[in-house]
Amino acid sequence: MKSKKGDTLTLNVIVVAALALIVLVVLIMVFTGRIGIFEKGVSKEGQAELVKMKITYGQCKPSATVEANFITQFGQAEGQVEAEESAKSIFSDEISRCKGLSNDQASCESAGCRWS
Repeated sequence: MKSKKGDTLTLNVIVVAALALIVLVVLIMVFTGRIGIFEKGVSKEGQAELVKMKITYGQCKPSATVEANFITQFGQAEGQVEAEESAKSIFSDEISRCKGLSNDQASCESAGCRWS
């Protein structure tokens, strides 16, 4: 005859493990949500700077990948003036490079820029 005490212990372990798993999932959701909110704030600053710099675009402009890299670099600088200026300078150079190719669409696109 089997002991009921052994079955109860196993059931208790399963219940405790399930509760711990639920708590862990909830904590992960809370913390990843908070991190997401922080990243949105940082990227908004980079987006605002990108909009300012887009004013200088010509018909041939930097690719979406280059724009995304600028937003990332600017966001990582996070208040460090030298790093922010460096990101702006690199992006300005890319804008100038693409602007220099504004004569025809083929040369613009072959150089990795976008034509509008």
